[in-house]
Amino acid sequence: MSDVTPLVEARLRAAFGVPDARAAVTFLGAERIEVLRYVDAGLRRYVTLGMSAQPMGDPLATVADPVRGPRAELLLTVRAGRAETDKVLRPLAVLAASPQVEGVVVAPGSSLEVGEPLWPGAPFSAVLVAEGGGLVADLALDGPMEPVRFLPLLPMTPNEAAWKRVHGAAALQERWLAHGTDLRDPARGPVRLDG
Repeated sequence: MSDVTPLVEARLRAAFGVPDARAAVTFLGAERIEVLRYVDAGLRRYVTLGMSAQPMGDPLATVADPVRGPRAELLLTVRAGRAETDKVLRPLAVLAASPQVEGVVVAPGSSLEVGEPLWPGAPFSAVLVAEGGGLVADLALDGPMEPVRFLPLLPMTPNEAAWKRVHGAAALQERWLAHGTDLRDPARGPVRLDG
């Protein structure tokens, strides 16, 4: 079995080039997680590296399978210059470590809560995990390992997160689309949730 992390980093280089910054965080009971920053045409992309080193497993399983299970990295894209978004590095690393630390399986449609603003002054403390494959194609690995998916994160205000819990991820995404919400705007207000 090959080491997954260098393959993931090579895929990210092919998609975005060389990162202009990187930070590493280590949590007790988890492998090191890095967050890479890419700057491109007024956008900042933050991508985790290391989350996919181990497959995500069923938190109720008595023994973790070291080979089988979904693998993912997280990707957040925001417009540059409107907020101190570089402070998102630690919250992103916390989210990326949650499968190892808390036994969470991160999949499209799920919500991840940070418990504090994603960056100073951010109106968001949670994210919606979107479908992967758009910006970075899935990375196939040797069987029986599952491919690494690069899952976009869409910041949610507390009201949006609560509304999503009741109505579902698809309904929230439809509401964002209907109202022309710029999900890359780090200073955007909440979408209208009534009517």
